[in-house]
Amino acid sequence: MKPGEYYVTDQDEVIATVLGSCISVCLKDEKNKIGGMNHFMLPGDFRQEDVFTSQSARYGMYAMEMVLGDLIKLGGDREHLTAKVFGGGHVLKTVAQNAASVPTSNIQFVKSFLSMEGIKVLKTDVGGSLGRKVLYLPYSGKVFVKRLVPEAERKVAERDQKYQQRLEHQVGKESLTYF
Repeated sequence: MKPGEYYVTDQDEVIATVLGSCISVCLKDEKNKIGGMNHFMLPGDFRQEDVFTSQSARYGMYAMEMVLGDLIKLGGDREHLTAKVFGGGHVLKTVAQNAASVPTSNIQFVKSFLSMEGIKVLKTDVGGSLGRKVLYLPYSGKVFVKRLVPEAERKVAERDQKYQQRLEHQVGKESLTYF
């Protein structure tokens, strides 16, 4: 799964992604055997109007709402949902590891969102300086995480940086109004 994507299923299959500063949330309705995963790069801000109107799963707000909506459409029940959260690594060495960094903002966003939605968090593996490869088996709810070695981490960091640059360029284009 690439940044900005999400997937929901009631089948016995594997969802995989590689994370740097991005976050993935693995959601599971144990009672109905439905699960889903998203992968977002930017947290979004509860006060930013474009986060609510943007149809892009690159924003945490939209990514969370989309995966929750599809879980419910497939027969899931919000009251039975649990979450496992991964990512938010400080893999870009050019970014200061401060409170305003993208990884830190992603972690704060997802914790706040899940708390506000009343979704119990069973496991977190966030922060640090390494990227992660995540394999999620939604039918069983199992997650396998592998910390990336520096060479693989460098590739993830480069991918994250290129994706962020494309987003910044795209956001600039989205703000134009054509007549």
